[in-house]
Amino acid sequence: MLNDYQETPAGFSGLGIAPSLLEALAKLKISTPTPIQKQAIPLAIQGKDLMGVAQTGTGKTFAFGIPLIQRLQQLSCRALIVLPTRELAVQVDEALNQLGRGLGLKTVILIGGTSMFPQLKALARNPQIIIATPGRLNDHLNQKTVHLNEVKIVVLDEADRMLDMGFAPQIQKIFHYLPPVRQTMLFSATMAPEIIKMASSYMKLPLRIEVAPTGTLAEKVTQEIFICPKDAKNQLIEKLLSQYLGPVLIFTRTKHGAKRLNQLIREFGHRSAEIHSNRSLAQRQDAMKGFKSGKYRVLIATDIASRGIDVIGIELVINFDLPEQAEDYVHRIGRTARAGQVGHAISLVTPDQRRELKDIERLVRKNLPVSKLPDLPPARVSSFANTEFTRNRRPSSRPRFNRNNKPASFASGRAESTGRPGNFAPRRTSASGKYPNSTNRTFRRRY
Repeated sequence: MLNDYQETPAGFSGLGIAPSLLEALAKLKISTPTPIQKQAIPLAIQGKDLMGVAQTGTGKTFAFGIPLIQRLQQLSCRALIVLPTRELAVQVDEALNQLGRGLGLKTVILIGGTSMFPQLKALARNPQIIIATPGRLNDHLNQKTVHLNEVKIVVLDEADRMLDMGFAPQIQKIFHYLPPVRQTMLFSATMAPEIIKMASSYMKLPLRIEVAPTGTLAEKVTQEIFICPKDAKNQLIEKLLSQYLGPVLIFTRTKHGAKRLNQLIREFGHRSAEIHSNRSLAQRQDAMKGFKSGKYRVLIATDIASRGIDVIGIELVINFDLPEQAEDYVHRIGRTARAGQVGHAISLVTPDQRRELKDIERLVRKNLPVSKLPDLPPARVSSFANTEFTRNRRPSSRPRFNRNNKPASFASGRAESTGRPGNFAPRRTSASGKYPNSTNRTFRRRY
């Protein structure tokens, strides 16, 4: 592991970067490397295996993107970047194409929620960089539409998030297809023990670069806590949106909660959009583009998007629900105060969540200030207030039957003959009754 790395002088010129890439950085008006870029780029250009730890919004994409593009110019090979979400894949692809546009760089994005056909066409153009989420990449590997035998450089971006989302088995399958001789780089904002274990499995003597301890927050983000009852959260959101007039990003724990909150905020009179796993890729892209352009002032998201939202100028991040994992708190509020700007983060904590709050304070190594609840507006009756999204299906007008083909008791919700709840499946018999397992077509047509 690397413990005492000597930083190079300010500026990209002393990091061993090729002149063509220095010119590309100059065109993008990027003149000063971030701490993670200073330390990672020289070692990555040498082909070393790396584990890079840095707080979110500090330029990790260019920390691996610059040496990756340079090494592709030197070697006749491909590179693979694996990420947890579609949004992050699109974001990384945009950043790499900005950097390598003048060098003839070709990339392909392999993500779910889109047709396979455009991806197959892009793969046919022999791209140098494959940017993929684990699930869709394994789909291509199973169908033999992509081959990784020429991949010599692998990047795992936001690896801790991939483990949280249960991608560890799929990552293991991907590495089974990779050649044993390769360069592997792993970047994340947190470094849990599971990440270190994974790195030791897939990497050879990796150098660890940690420019900030795990849980370190952006320098210019301020934090605030409100202890409030669950039924007062909606009124507090209405109050906060009237106080903060800039772009606001709100995180909920569930996708159904995001949908309900989006409807409520629109009833408050604000332009808003939602982004979560139930939305199609086109809907998620529209929400992101609209939030960046100002079409939507408020964006409601779940943790699946907490690391794929790269928007400069978000004034306020609100945790409508505390995250399930304390580490996700860091990524959520890291969406504000990016690129040296200032930002504010507010978390709504119910009285029974003090233990979760203590876990977050332990991670960020500070006590978060608790503010007094302001005077709240009167509660509104939302059209979504009593909507249930799970197990609330429209009752069928068709009669239900128990195993004796007698109507079941709808009041008790159980079959009369067995007393077992929910046993409404009719016994399939033939017209003669001799073949109990045969299909009764008359019964099927009628019911």
